[in-house]
Amino acid sequence: MDAFISYSLSVQNRRKSRVGHAFEGHLDTLFRLHGLQFQQGRGKGNVTENNTRPDFMFPSFSAYHDPAFPAGNLLMLGAKTTCKDRWRQVLSEANRIASKHLVTLEAAISEAQTDEMRSHQLQLVVPASIHATYTARQQTGLQDLEAFILQVKLAQVEPKVSEEI
Repeated sequence: MDAFISYSLSVQNRRKSRVGHAFEGHLDTLFRLHGLQFQQGRGKGNVTENNTRPDFMFPSFSAYHDPAFPAGNLLMLGAKTTCKDRWRQVLSEANRIASKHLVTLEAAISEAQTDEMRSHQLQLVVPASIHATYTARQQTGLQDLEAFILQVKLAQVEPKVSEEI
């Protein structure tokens, strides 16, 4: 019985991994179509502090590691098809960036969880078609993909003063 359970869990984990990689692949394509400058964390050497790997860094990991590059022009995006408690992983992935972003396909996350995300300066990015599954109060704090892409474009055009963290 233990061998069956172990095998079943390994199959389930492989499926979840494939879904996550496919989600990142779709985001990669979307960002390229919009002409955004970015790098995925999966690449060799694409790490931040403590060897963490944000899913997406805007404009690049080399800009992130350049102390002369304005921190206000850096954005990072974590991508999780479902959040559960794994959203907290995103908080430690890029210390130079105070306000982090997390894109998810998960509908109707609890108010307590979205309040906690907000208290940690984590901006939840959810496709507009899913916004209706959240309460009216939660919807005021959500960002859709279109708004996130616009935010990235503005950060990549407008120079900002470097912030000390």
